[in-house]
Amino acid sequence: MAARAARAATIADRLAVVHPGASCSLDFDSPYQLVIATILSAQCTDKRVNLVTPQLFARWPDPRSLAAAKPAQVEGVIRSTGFFRAKAKSLLGCARGLVDRHGGEVPTTLEELVRLPGVGRKTANVVLGSAFGITSGVVVDTHVGRICRRLGLTKHTDAVRAERDLVRLVPRDHWIGFSHRLIEHGRTVCPARGPRCEQCPLADLCPRVGVKTARPAR
Repeated sequence: MAARAARAATIADRLAVVHPGASCSLDFDSPYQLVIATILSAQCTDKRVNLVTPQLFARWPDPRSLAAAKPAQVEGVIRSTGFFRAKAKSLLGCARGLVDRHGGEVPTTLEELVRLPGVGRKTANVVLGSAFGITSGVVVDTHVGRICRRLGLTKHTDAVRAERDLVRLVPRDHWIGFSHRLIEHGRTVCPARGPRCEQCPLADLCPRVGVKTARPAR
């Protein structure tokens, strides 16, 4: 355990040097906007969400206005993000929860956030970390989970179990930035297919779990 934690700390330190400017790729100007954008990002690219949210926030700039919206109106705006009916239901439920339980303000605890419709642990960690600077946990999305398994930091495909491994291994002062840096690393150096291991600053620390090595020429 101690050796794994030391390796994880070194990985976190190197990522901070290599990707110092990595940050949340969702556009937002307030905690409310980040909650809504993160809900929309499920099964959708952040780029697509960023194309949709300007119109959404122009029409419903705060929880009270969104809570009063009609489902069909919201569905029409967010249709291109996929699963738009379920997402509209979550957005309206979340907005009503913010108004009814928190006076229209986004709460700053994990326990309160996950009680809101559409808000799971990942979304709550995103909001707490990126909107409030609160280190509640490590955000584990599909990309983070994939790279952490490749690095041998977890074996779990389940996000909650993977996060449990990461919070035990990664130093707390890296929790917020760790996921953003891993996502940037995955885009630039370690994609799912064709990882550029020869260019990777983590190559000496990576067991390359699941990476197929080229067969030697005959």
